[in-house]
Amino acid sequence: ALWLFASIWTKLAFQSQLDPVNAAHTIALPLSTSGAKIVDAHGSPVLLRGVNWFGMETDLHAPHGLWKRDYKDMLAQIKSLGYNLIRLPFSVEAMQQINISGVDFRIGSNKQLQDKMPILVMDAIVQEAERQGLLILLDCHGLKDNHIGELWYGDGFREADWINTWVKLASRYKSHPNVIGADLKNEPHGVASWGTNNRLTDWRLAAERVGNAILSVNRNWLIVVEGVEMNVPGQKLPIHWQGGNLEGVRRYPVRLSQMHKLVYSPHEYGPGVHNQPWFSSSTFPKNLPNIWEKAFYYISREEIAPIFIGEFGGRQVDNSPEGIWQNQFVKFIASKKLSFAYWCWNPNSVDTGGILLDDWQSVDQPKQKMLSQLLKSPSLISTR
Repeated sequence: ALWLFASIWTKLAFQSQLDPVNAAHTIALPLSTSGAKIVDAHGSPVLLRGVNWFGMETDLHAPHGLWKRDYKDMLAQIKSLGYNLIRLPFSVEAMQQINISGVDFRIGSNKQLQDKMPILVMDAIVQEAERQGLLILLDCHGLKDNHIGELWYGDGFREADWINTWVKLASRYKSHPNVIGADLKNEPHGVASWGTNNRLTDWRLAAERVGNAILSVNRNWLIVVEGVEMNVPGQKLPIHWQGGNLEGVRRYPVRLSQMHKLVYSPHEYGPGVHNQPWFSSSTFPKNLPNIWEKAFYYISREEIAPIFIGEFGGRQVDNSPEGIWQNQFVKFIASKKLSFAYWCWNPNSVDTGGILLDDWQSVDQPKQKMLSQLLKSPSLISTR
């Protein structure tokens, strides 16, 4: 790997437009963890400030919006707004396919994607992100296209299919240090459990199996583990978001061969996604921090491991209940110095909208202004 050789110092530099150049700091790859912090190769704390750019988990097998934009231009815009990470969803099915669709190959660099298999499209995104100084976190969003299953197997796929896909990706991108890790499975829910010791449903045990398999071929990746929805022995909260229940970590932590690569990742949403009972409480929004503490933040506060908010987002940033929730959560992320990936870059997320508007070019300025308080420290990336 490139970072093993001290003589190589390839700077994948990017500069936020929000701060002066002298406020920048360098991120040396690969990343690891120390207590509640994600740290770089020199032990310096790193904040991941990302967006989710979805599409490879759908039946198009390519990031959405390429029917309107050059993919290189899309990445450049993400960088220019101050983000340093893309959480890139994919499906196991897509990694087995040979065709993509939904791409206008007449637009700029998109012609380079013509006749490419989905995995080669992923290669192109990774390589261009590396050139521009953007980090990539791969996210297994589903096994089957367009579907998020409860478990890590099903829909005609075995656990072995899921693990083998991850092992192949970890090996494939070992020489691309800007690919920083694996978000193992998006939003385990339904019958998924934590700490039950049931091999068929215990997500914690499955995360250990696949996480250790990944680390056996690529010891540099972060292993990002989401929560479940319910079925955690002794849980304090009666209701959680799908993937948002990390209450089980205190009694049943994930055990990896390299514990300094473990990151926990809840998802958090507002009433625009589902009107959870806490949004109509007489104590809203003052009740929110206590919910976040019980669901996931204790992991960071007690320095068990870092917390990475893998998804949060919504359409409203005003004084509506959703806007109040979203502004409160952004302030929480800022005050606790948490890493995150906003859902989402795409405007075509039905319940949340995106940072981009429907023309796939214009920025939702009120939303970006809200997020700008999380984007104040630009970074330079190095593969040393």
